[in-house]
Amino acid sequence: MKSALKWAVLGLAAVLPLSVQAHKAWILPSQTVLSKAGWITVDAAVSNDLFYFNHVPLRVEGLIITGPDGAAVEAQNSHTGKYRTTFDVDLSKDGTYRIATVNSGLFANWVDEKGERKRWRGSPETFAKEVPANAKELKVTQSSGRIETFVTLGKPNETALKPSGQGLELVPVTHPNDLFAGEAATFALQIDGKPAADLEIEIVPGGSRYRDRQDEIKVKTDAQGRFSVTWPQAGMYWLEASLSDSHASLPQASERRASYVATFEVLPQ
Repeated sequence: MKSALKWAVLGLAAVLPLSVQAHKAWILPSQTVLSKAGWITVDAAVSNDLFYFNHVPLRVEGLIITGPDGAAVEAQNSHTGKYRTTFDVDLSKDGTYRIATVNSGLFANWVDEKGERKRWRGSPETFAKEVPANAKELKVTQSSGRIETFVTLGKPNETALKPSGQGLELVPVTHPNDLFAGEAATFALQIDGKPAADLEIEIVPGGSRYRDRQDEIKVKTDAQGRFSVTWPQAGMYWLEASLSDSHASLPQASERRASYVATFEVLPQ
């Protein structure tokens, strides 16, 4: 059952941001900046409006919390309900925490001997066992997805912000917990450790439930994968980017799809 849920999450994380849909996946912490040690509660959901629980919960089997020293931090009191997943994080060490769901795998479709279209989703390790070697019209896609947010206790640091070199990742130039209304922030996107150039990024402020438009901000990365945004006002923001190309790193795949989503808090001046 756990395995099935994991790949269901992967399918959502990989496919949803690549299509034009109203639903948005996100992770939202109760606080992003703390002055003294304590707990935060994190909500994770897929919703029609930012940041409200009105569609389905985000499954977090691929949850990775990285502490200020680079060590893994365990989520506490995790629970998945009808509309959201919640969990708590104990912030006991000064510095910046990265809270992310990270998933990767393969998708395949082919035509069987009866002429019926078949679909499969799984890991590279199970691919050879579950996908026929002589499958007709076989198409295999490598997919990865990351949904994350950042929280800082005390003085910010950058240990947890180091990229893994896998999938589509944000590399902060401006610290993600040092964002202020009216000020420009600069970030970079990397795909498998290399600059993600000429990639379109959509940034949407929260509270869309009470607006008749998204008020989205659209920017593009430059040749080094960098982009800048000037935050129009304080509040929570949702950022999304995705790509699809033929540069798969797994030998079974002919296509690569990657998605990235982040939640940021912008503070007043």
